[in-house]
Amino acid sequence: MGTPGEGLGRCSHALIRGVPESLASGEGAGAGIPALDLAKAQREHGVLGGKLRQRLGLQLLELPPEESLPLGPLLGDTAVIQGDTALITRPWSPARRPEVDGVRKALQDLGLRIVEMGDENATLDGTDVLFTGREFFVGLSKWTNHRGAEIVADTFRDFAVSTVPVSSPSHLRGLCGMGGPRTVVAGSSDAAQKAVRAMAVLTDHPYASLTLPDDAAADCLFLRPGLPGVPPFLLHRGGGDLPNSQEALQKLSEVTLVPVSCSELEKAGAGLSSLCLVLSTRPHS
Repeated sequence: MGTPGEGLGRCSHALIRGVPESLASGEGAGAGIPALDLAKAQREHGVLGGKLRQRLGLQLLELPPEESLPLGPLLGDTAVIQGDTALITRPWSPARRPEVDGVRKALQDLGLRIVEMGDENATLDGTDVLFTGREFFVGLSKWTNHRGAEIVADTFRDFAVSTVPVSSPSHLRGLCGMGGPRTVVAGSSDAAQKAVRAMAVLTDHPYASLTLPDDAAADCLFLRPGLPGVPPFLLHRGGGDLPNSQEALQKLSEVTLVPVSCSELEKAGAGLSSLCLVLSTRPHS
């Protein structure tokens, strides 16, 4: 329940998109999204890119910001990637659907096989899809419906795909994720615990579990870098974010913890899983 887990190849590339001024001003960002501190948001975004490139050894590809796409930095919602296949999503919000165009082209240029969602009745946000390395779980939420989940199953036929009701305004990956190859981390809210219990019933694979005080802390990225002999990393909220969860994360002994902050970008609904797309194979250049 993260990207990637056991059973995946080592990561080679990460894709991010710059922060536009329109997000910082709140212009066009949608009802209920406050104006952001542009400098702070861009600084957080820059640190994330630096950690992906320098600490994890990934080749970083950064799409330029687009003022017409204020939520463009949340590009994790635009695609679901496994192996050499990228499913281009159909976001619930019509205003966000143009975000997929630049992501589609970038993934095509990297040589991935592109699958489109042609059904106008389907909605799917990528951050409702959790992959454990063994199976997929798709959160049925405000943003993702049954038809969207069916298309995930049709696209990734080599893996079991199960649906999990999300009983909160969050995406599934805002409630739980992978803290290691066999460890699920989840927030302590009722919605997060219900999701974890539902997944435990649906899976045939044993997973250890770790409960964190903050739901947002469970939105982390378990990554196997492409550098030989380097242990897996867990990219997680840190830098003063969510201090109550930091001690609990220290219990994850199978990973090297890499903290980053996204407290300003979080105001626009961003979690770590929404701020980058990681490719787990080496696509053709």
